[in-house]
Amino acid sequence: MNGGSGAGSGNGARTRVLIADDQEMIRTGFRLILGTQPDLEVIGEAADGAECVELARRLRPDVCLVDIRMPRLDGLEVTRALAGPGVTDPLRVVVVTTFDQDDYAYTALRNGACGFLLKDAASNLLIEAVRSAARGDALVSPAVTIRLLKHLAAQQPPAAPLAHPLSERELDVVRLLAVGRTNQELCDELYLSLGTVKTHLANIKDKLGVRNRVEIAAWAWDTGLVRERQAP
Repeated sequence: MNGGSGAGSGNGARTRVLIADDQEMIRTGFRLILGTQPDLEVIGEAADGAECVELARRLRPDVCLVDIRMPRLDGLEVTRALAGPGVTDPLRVVVVTTFDQDDYAYTALRNGACGFLLKDAASNLLIEAVRSAARGDALVSPAVTIRLLKHLAAQQPPAAPLAHPLSERELDVVRLLAVGRTNQELCDELYLSLGTVKTHLANIKDKLGVRNRVEIAAWAWDTGLVRERQAP
């Protein structure tokens, strides 16, 4: 178990992952899947939320995979404790959810989660969710995020006007991001370079006062910028 963060270090260090789930079978399955990748390393497992928070604060993993329903502290409380708005040095949390937990997942997003994953998702999606979170490029999975955002957007109060409105090009980026497009797909569909897309995303986050692309997607659904017909 090495100290320090492996993600984004540029020295070939592996991304360090903590898995939290009250089902041993799920933890074992995730560990085996992630263990097939030379750039990923599972450094700890937790069987309940309180243990997850303690381990995460002590080990400082690059990514925490957190189940929603766990004893002692649920995944919502864990996410808020590790990645919430008041956390000085937040960790990257990917919430593991199912379709019947949309309300919980939406709250987890508001508590700082940077990605969502279905327990029965394909192994390559689990791997990509971890890698995306580690590089700060949170996974917005159309299978999960779009469903919960469009379902709950109508329940949110109207968004306050922006002090610095988004440009038309920035709005284009937000619309595509909110329906699950990756950075490369944004480049292809908008005929932009990767550097330009990243600049737009940075400007959008500043203007909206959000921390990651999942929160950008939430804003897009909350404000009605995207609607069901636009979803893939």
